[in-house]
Amino acid sequence: MSYTIAGRAIKNEYIALGTIFTTIGVALASTGGGDKSTASSSSTPVPVSDDKTISGDSPEEEDFIRQFVAEAEKSEKGGH
Repeated sequence: MSYTIAGRAIKNEYIALGTIFTTIGVALASTGGGDKSTASSSSTPVPVSDDKTISGDSPEEEDFIRQFVAEAEKSEKGGH
């Protein structure tokens, strides 16, 4: 059996192979590339006191979050 595409008869085998290769090509293109060194440099640990990403509605809330994270890090170090 075959399909007529753009006025030409295309066999099922070619349509199946085209679909498989297109799927593989898109998957490889979407997962490949990128600079690996930038990802590893941004993952260095930052002390809680210097972390600029911690934000709260008030300074008291920020202090509470920083203290909570610092205590959690201390207990994690002690448990291992």
